[in-house]
Amino acid sequence: MFSDEDPVLRRVRQRALALPEAKEKVSHGRPTFYTGKVFAYYGGAVRVDHEWVQHGQAVLVLPEESEREALLEASRSFVPAYLGPSGWVGLDLTEDADWTEVAELLEDSYRRTAPRRLVSLLDGR
Repeated sequence: MFSDEDPVLRRVRQRALALPEAKEKVSHGRPTFYTGKVFAYYGGAVRVDHEWVQHGQAVLVLPEESEREALLEASRSFVPAYLGPSGWVGLDLTEDADWTEVAELLEDSYRRTAPRRLVSLLDGR
């Protein structure tokens, strides 16, 4: 479902794994970034009219509720299957994405899921 040669994945991976004690594993066929809990997925899908639509080059994050609404207004966003009802948002990415924004979204999602000790490490940088 993904290729390690994907330049977009490489950039997501670089930013996600720069966060304190962040790790990566493959879960459900996709790269998943976590500490104690998952804070980001690479790639996702939505169900449209009984058909699965894949978003292979996308990042799934758990934003603050106020940020979630703004993100969902963007044409590149989607509500991912299974995770969407829990507040997760998917954003389609390209090599020319706003990587500062992607890093901020990853950090925000990390802050919502990581243990306090790790958030303190992040704040101490």
